[in-house]
Amino acid sequence: MRLRDIVFDSRHPASLARFWAAALEGYAVRAYDEAEIARLAALGLTPETDPTVMVDGPGPTLCFHTMAKPDLPRHPVHLDLVGGARAQEVARLVALGASVSREGDGYTTLRDPEGNPFCVLDP
Repeated sequence: MRLRDIVFDSRHPASLARFWAAALEGYAVRAYDEAEIARLAALGLTPETDPTVMVDGPGPTLCFHTMAKPDLPRHPVHLDLVGGARAQEVARLVALGASVSREGDGYTTLRDPEGNPFCVLDP
């Protein structure tokens, strides 16, 4: 597996993404094309109110997103991993001591042996 994204929970993803893009050399907020702006508009959103903002650079992508359920315990940073077939990678990680927390569309959230969350994404 390889590290694909470092994911940050945030109150305002666009502002936090701009901060980290300015703080880190070689990083920039991912540009919005017309199709993405139209997709957001159909949801009543703009790039400034986008609940998920990506920052690209020379290392892993930084992903800033708002918590879907703010009443859940907060884990401000987690890793997104990608490798082979998701089911096989999840089984391998469970055998190493991880536990499955939740299945989502295209991802599985697991917890490491100390309870820290991370996600395995579809390749």
